[in-house]
Amino acid sequence: LARQRLLIKGGKVVNDDHSVLADVYVEDGKVQQVGPNLNPQPLTGLVVLDATDKLVIPGGIDTHTHMQFPFMGTRSKDDFYTGTKAAIAGGTTMIIDFAIPQKGCSLVEAFDTWKSWADPKVCCDYALHVAVTWWSNKVKEEMKILVQNKGVNSFKMFMAYKDVYMVNDEELYAAFSCCKELGAIAQVHAENGELIAQGAKKMLAMGITGPEGHELCRPEEVEAEATQRAITIANAVNCPLYVVHVMSKSAARVISHARREGKVVYGEPIAASLGTDGTNYWNKDWAHAAAYVMGPPLRPDPSTPGFLMNLLANDDLSVTGTDNCTFDICQKALGKDNFTKIPNGVNGVEDRMSVIWEKGVHSGKMDENRFVAVTSTNAAKIFNLYPQKGRIAVGSDADIVIWDPKATRMISAKTHHQANDFNIFEGMICHGVPVVTVSRGKVVYEGGAFSVTAGEGKYVSRPPFPPYVYKRVRQREQVCQPVPVKRAPYTDAVSRTAATPK
Repeated sequence: LARQRLLIKGGKVVNDDHSVLADVYVEDGKVQQVGPNLNPQPLTGLVVLDATDKLVIPGGIDTHTHMQFPFMGTRSKDDFYTGTKAAIAGGTTMIIDFAIPQKGCSLVEAFDTWKSWADPKVCCDYALHVAVTWWSNKVKEEMKILVQNKGVNSFKMFMAYKDVYMVNDEELYAAFSCCKELGAIAQVHAENGELIAQGAKKMLAMGITGPEGHELCRPEEVEAEATQRAITIANAVNCPLYVVHVMSKSAARVISHARREGKVVYGEPIAASLGTDGTNYWNKDWAHAAAYVMGPPLRPDPSTPGFLMNLLANDDLSVTGTDNCTFDICQKALGKDNFTKIPNGVNGVEDRMSVIWEKGVHSGKMDENRFVAVTSTNAAKIFNLYPQKGRIAVGSDADIVIWDPKATRMISAKTHHQANDFNIFEGMICHGVPVVTVSRGKVVYEGGAFSVTAGEGKYVSRPPFPPYVYKRVRQREQVCQPVPVKRAPYTDAVSRTAATPK
């Protein structure tokens, strides 16, 4: 890997803050030079890639995946090999997956388990968020071990999945306080789990057993309420908050309003919420409708994707993932008679970059620099990977994509590289196609052909206290502390009458 020397010639290098016509020279897995008319010596052994009329962008970072995830009585179809291979085909060169312990189980053991699954299989770099599904002093100690010894700087709390992963407000407060102390990012799956549980019972009692019941029992106000509650609790302890998979206008508005009030909160819409909608739950074909079931659900308001894309373009929302968690139709059929048993999850890791280019850039909502920010750079900054990742600059990792903004492709389950038999973006024509993907300085995908080996990707440690996030938090800690009012002590009479019970 380290010996491949690459020269990417004639393209436009696009970072989040500017674009420039320049060549890029790569050696030992790192960017060595960026500039016009580069002529690295010796020429022998130099691989030259022609990027004329194309963009040269940082590889995508998918902030939210669930590869080979044991969930709802089955396991997601994409493992760390097929999932990262598909990511590479779509222009993504790093994923951040989730290690999720059962209630009462060790966070460190969960981390070690997920890492043991990933290390022999990954085709690109990866990191791991860790979920906090219960609270105790042991959990607090393990969070410290994960931050200080394992390169973890983000923890996810579920406000949904009652009796499985859900934590209550007191546990949220404790977990957020611990994140703040350790310099980590607190993440939330924001839905009111109690209301969902009650809503599901109500739907089933009414005879609604199909996929539409999934959305009807968790309407968007359930997502918005939990988002508001999480922001309030995080703000109370001055902890930065990251809201995963923002699916609705209501939740997005809550995040936007909080950011404009100066709160340190980041929203993550996903490829699914930006590229399709929840009208599919009412499709007459059960298998089609079930294929779109995920939590939180896609919203039946067809204007939602455009609304979320506008907020993403304007920095009300910050970053994009996929929540890639694929289940085939046979697995979805576990819930054929009861929507609460349909495994939650959709695809996205391969199509995210193209969907966002199509719906964001090609539609005129954002420019090429904002595209790089929301698909790569902002994630790198929030999770303290920058400028190692998320930028094309001297010294940065050579995770690079040659992107053809004029080329088109049609998304289809027949041609995608994911392990699933259904694609929620089936038939979508996307302008903007990755033609070459470079991971760690090696060409791993070119013109539809792969050159990957399982285990070639590496686990990337993420230090705590990312400056992009924690500079503001620290400043507030210094200047926004409440102070007591200085006043003379009260010296007059104090009532001595004992309260008599009624």
